[in-house]
Amino acid sequence: MSNAQTSTLPIKGEDHILGSIDAPYKLIEYGDYQCPYCGEAHEIIKEIQDRLGDQLCYVFRNFPLVEIHQHAEHAAEAAEAADAQGRFWEMHDLLFENQTALTDEDLQEYATELGLDAKRLMADVHAGAHAARIRKDLLSGEQNGVNGTPTFFVNGEPFEEEPTADDLIAALTEHPE
Repeated sequence: MSNAQTSTLPIKGEDHILGSIDAPYKLIEYGDYQCPYCGEAHEIIKEIQDRLGDQLCYVFRNFPLVEIHQHAEHAAEAAEAADAQGRFWEMHDLLFENQTALTDEDLQEYATELGLDAKRLMADVHAGAHAARIRKDLLSGEQNGVNGTPTFFVNGEPFEEEPTADDLIAALTEHPE
């Protein structure tokens, strides 16, 4: 978890969004598919989504920590390549559920499992076809004080505590946007 400095974050049109952008509660996560803390947070997010339902707008932004996670960049590329084939959230979930298996061979297997064009997905990954998109997320994070993962913003405000479902829900419902 890291400290973030900026008080508000817009949800951009190109963000990966689950739920309605008009939902009263907005949760933005900057994450890394290989980060074990993000893996723990993934389970917490699922619980929050179950509990808040359509009142929650959840946004995921890539923040691969390539200096410490050797597979993070390709995992982010695979998620974006899956998005290009209309299956971002399915790949997103598979990557977090299989954090210890993120080699290129694993990514190709996940693409096949999801019924994607695995050859196209892997060509995109190796070509860095979505590097600009990932870089945009990274720059957004850096501009907003993100320096580690996971970093959360609750209704536009940095969430500085250790993330738990109860604490995130309390923060979300205390000051809706």
